[in-house]
Amino acid sequence: MRYMAKNIAVIGDSESIKGFCAIGLDIYPCDSGEECAHLLRRIADSDSYAVIFLTEELFGQVEKERSRYEERLTPAIIPIPGVKGNTGIGVKRLLSFVEQAVGSDIIFND
Repeated sequence: MRYMAKNIAVIGDSESIKGFCAIGLDIYPCDSGEECAHLLRRIADSDSYAVIFLTEELFGQVEKERSRYEERLTPAIIPIPGVKGNTGIGVKRLLSFVEQAVGSDIIFND
C-alpha cells in the first residue's frame, strides 16, 4: 500500500484567507456561492486534499455541494470564521457531531 500525502485547501474571500498561504496551505479566493460551489467540486474531486476549510459565509451557501462529500472520509470540509466575523456554524456542527457520537450534549449541557 502506497501512502500519499494530501494537502489542505482554504476557500473564501481573499481578505479572509490570504494569511493561510504564509503557512503553506493552498488558497482559493472566491467571492460568490456559485463560484464556490464549482471550485469546491473541482478541488474535492481532485482527491488532492484531505481537508478543505471554507469561510463560514460561503460554507452556508454551498450546502448541496458539501452534502456530496459528507459520507466520504476525505476531504473533510470544515467551516472557519472570515473577516466578517464568526457566525457560529462551526461550533454548531461540532456540537452536532459530539451529540451524535456520545448521545447527549456534553459540551454545553443544554
